[in-house]
Amino acid sequence: MAGVLARTLAIRLAGVLVIRLLISFLTFSLLYLAPGDLVKTLLGNRPANPEAVAQIRLQYHLDEPFLTRYFDWLWAALRGDFGTSIRLQQPVSVAIGSRIGTTVALALLAFVAAAVAAIPLGILSAAREGQRSDRALNALALLGLSAPSFALAILLLYLFAMLIPLFPAYGRGSGPLDVLWHLTLPAVALAAGIGAILQRLTRAAVLRELQSDAVTFARSRGLSENEVRRIALRAALIPIVTGAGLILTFIVGGTIIVETVFALPGIGSLLQEAVFFKDLPVVQAVTLLVAAAIAFITIAVDLSYLALDPRVRAKELNR
Repeated sequence: MAGVLARTLAIRLAGVLVIRLLISFLTFSLLYLAPGDLVKTLLGNRPANPEAVAQIRLQYHLDEPFLTRYFDWLWAALRGDFGTSIRLQQPVSVAIGSRIGTTVALALLAFVAAAVAAIPLGILSAAREGQRSDRALNALALLGLSAPSFALAILLLYLFAMLIPLFPAYGRGSGPLDVLWHLTLPAVALAAGIGAILQRLTRAAVLRELQSDAVTFARSRGLSENEVRRIALRAALIPIVTGAGLILTFIVGGTIIVETVFALPGIGSLLQEAVFFKDLPVVQAVTLLVAAAIAFITIAVDLSYLALDPRVRAKELNR
């Protein structure tokens, strides 16, 4: 088992390195080709003499060839140096480090809320297929899928921060409980849509297993319905875990809208500001960070298959 895990992990990590290299090149290329001049962005409407313009272009290596700039940046990034933020005038690692805690807390809180609510509701919906409660849960999931996260965020902000001031309207707060209180509404807005997806995935996976030959055989042996459902749920774990992993990757890359609505100082709002200002070092670093987080979540999901399904372990051993 340990050897299979080590080999699978090594293969996945090699794939992650290749993918991150490709993403870094694509990100650098797109930002390099994007319209707009960084010199004009920095100077704004202020008059500038040619010497000042030349100094800015020299400072940010704007006159060097594209590939030279890319490989210089890549070599520095491999050593942990992502450069200096053009907008904030501070190391990119410092800018990200000061905001990453908010995004991680928001993503984890939204994921836990979605999983805790959606998986039991999906199992309940499958167990009561065709009944009134199943139709009600399907309608609830459809509502969650149909509501855009920004619209739901604005609605929650209006209802529970302005009309009924139960939660803060903006900001991160200070102290664990205060931070949790500030992140509750953003997490609910982020969890609604992904929770609806996870509920539908759970329902479909459990229904498929309830109609499988293994469950039919279990019923023919006279097992109770609770035992039959337990067998079906155990067999449905892989698609449920896969769905949960995909949802977590979506959360990692989808916090930007919610952070903007609730004025949260997180990675999403940092990326939005950097794109508008054409702050290339920050955009490149955040893009690589998000790509790495998504890749490692995917690896964790793949490794969970080995623990959950003996058939996957046997297939890996026979390779």
